[in-house]
Amino acid sequence: MENAMKSFGENVFRDSNLKKRVSKEVFKEFKASQLGKTELSKEAAEVIANAIKDWATKRGATHYCHWFQPLTDLTAEKHDSFLEPTESEELIYKFSGSNLIKGEPDASSFPNGGLRSTFEARGYTIWDTSSYPFIRENKNGVTLYIPTAFISFTGEALDKKVPLLRTMKYINEQALRVLRALGNTTSKHVFNTLGVEQEYFLVKKELFEARDDLLLTGRTLFGAPAPKGQELNDHYFGKIKDKVINFMSDVDVELWKLGIPSKTRHNEVAPNQFEVAPLFSVANLASDQNQIIMETIEKTALKHGLVALLHEKPFDGVNGSGKHNNWSLGTDDGKNLFSPGKDPKTNTNFLIFASAVIESVDRYYPMLRYSTATATNDHRLGGHEAPPAIISIFLGEELTTILDNIANKKDAPVSEASEVNLSVDVLPTFSMDSGDRNRTSPFAFTGNKFEFRMPGSSSTPATTAAVINAVVGKVLSEYAEKLEKATERTLPKIINEIIANAYKKHHRIIFNGNGYSEEWVKEAKKRGLTNEVSANTALRKMVDPEILELVDGIGMLSEQESLARYNAYAERYVKQLTIESRTFIDIVNKNILPSALKFANLLADHIEKNSKYGKAFIKEQEELLKDVLSNVTALRKETKSLEKEIARVSNEEDLPKQTDLAKEKLVSGLEALRVPCDNLEKVIDKDLWKFPTYTDLLFKL
Repeated sequence: MENAMKSFGENVFRDSNLKKRVSKEVFKEFKASQLGKTELSKEAAEVIANAIKDWATKRGATHYCHWFQPLTDLTAEKHDSFLEPTESEELIYKFSGSNLIKGEPDASSFPNGGLRSTFEARGYTIWDTSSYPFIRENKNGVTLYIPTAFISFTGEALDKKVPLLRTMKYINEQALRVLRALGNTTSKHVFNTLGVEQEYFLVKKELFEARDDLLLTGRTLFGAPAPKGQELNDHYFGKIKDKVINFMSDVDVELWKLGIPSKTRHNEVAPNQFEVAPLFSVANLASDQNQIIMETIEKTALKHGLVALLHEKPFDGVNGSGKHNNWSLGTDDGKNLFSPGKDPKTNTNFLIFASAVIESVDRYYPMLRYSTATATNDHRLGGHEAPPAIISIFLGEELTTILDNIANKKDAPVSEASEVNLSVDVLPTFSMDSGDRNRTSPFAFTGNKFEFRMPGSSSTPATTAAVINAVVGKVLSEYAEKLEKATERTLPKIINEIIANAYKKHHRIIFNGNGYSEEWVKEAKKRGLTNEVSANTALRKMVDPEILELVDGIGMLSEQESLARYNAYAERYVKQLTIESRTFIDIVNKNILPSALKFANLLADHIEKNSKYGKAFIKEQEELLKDVLSNVTALRKETKSLEKEIARVSNEEDLPKQTDLAKEKLVSGLEALRVPCDNLEKVIDKDLWKFPTYTDLLFKL
């Protein structure tokens, strides 16, 4: 392990690598380009490209690729060889500045929501200079990966990264305006940071391959509950099995090589569910790193005879998987803008920025909801495992009391950290935090950051980070306008008014209680908060006129880009449910139905051959046969019904109506078809029921 720690960052081309290989002038220009202060010149790009090529080829790289994040929540890559022929018929390694900066993948075959037609194929990948190039080692070679943005020939954003980079620039500008107005003259840049917790399941590879539903949709479409689930809470933070710890150790080593500070690993709540979390990074780098983490988990699992499941809800009846986004703002001179300090009551910077978050979430909570809206995440949100679909903020009693005192001119006592002595000699006295944590809250303040718990495990954090940056940045811009007009004499009054008004007008979004409770659902409705439980309606807020105006006005997405994203995400919603429906029908017709009929025939033969055992025996067997045949009839009925609904959904040309039909008919159809399948699994002989069960999938590694 010591050697593994020494290898940290060996497969990533960091600033230190570049600094050793280029002149001071080129390095200075490169650093300025990272902060958006200047564009990288062609001359500097050539020098940097040569330095990266020399580093990569010495590590064995034969190919390079532009690595980007299209609107699939996955990554994409196009590989090119470094090799180029010369006039003397010799081969040389060549990698130019233009190769580094720009690539040209097909832009019409990825989801684009109508921005590109099939005949309009050209698109560009553009190097993100603030995210490090890295190499990946495979059995038969090494490839250099260059993190890039992905745009159309006409300049529209076709990926997840461009909106994030735009909003990182925007919130930096607005946060600096606020800091300057508050008297900060030293901070020159405000960075949006993310710490991303990744949950996932592991199953045996041979069991995964025996389930077409897992293979094609990422989740089990049927499966009777195992006799034991997660009710004993014996898996959560439990002893990690040797096979799993070996896998986790290999994941850590691969991540460390890529400069990703993988920090935490543990068992999660559900059986065979786990979590990995790195230290926080600047948002676009953290987003890239999370994509690498997911891909590394999947790749490493296969080497151990396992398959990693990143679906939000692979198994019914046990917890699903989320991706908690820990979002914060920090300055280039080391200040965390959400750190309360020793006395939050007098920390003006903290209270102003916290107020901006409260106000922005209340005003624009539909944006936070649609940023997490997918067909897969619908299975997870709202259960007693993940936050409800109702957006609220948890602040804790200390901060809530402070803001309430300021807003309403009170002097209520504020809880403070206290010492705890357990009166056991071997256990030291320790300081308690002044506030508790709330795992039922979608958006919780956790000490020096806000934890957004709604995103699903398969999503990219770039989407949610961009939305948070946009809405908080918008409110900060309004605060800046007020603060910039203040004089030295009026500044304290305006600061107090901003904090007080934010709490008075938007405290309805603050909820420190149990988000799982039915009482909160009723209370949220009284407060005027919506409960968008389904992705099809949540996504529609993307094209709300007020939201279109906001994201266009701050430069996050043009109106055309927003409309295109709605089209792409709504189409994906329909396609995912259609694929699930077709997959389930195929499994039923080719596997479950034949197995059920075989079992029914065996039962009938058994009854006929054993009539000598008396009427009571025969009656019991006939009732079992009747139940089996009843479920067989239900199978036929529900598959035919689902087939009709698939056709009905596919024939609907109006996209919003199509998503509503998919939600109404396909989701309910899948649930209805599952009932007889699960009933049959409970009684059919294992020799006839060829599928791995929940017991196999959840408890066997």
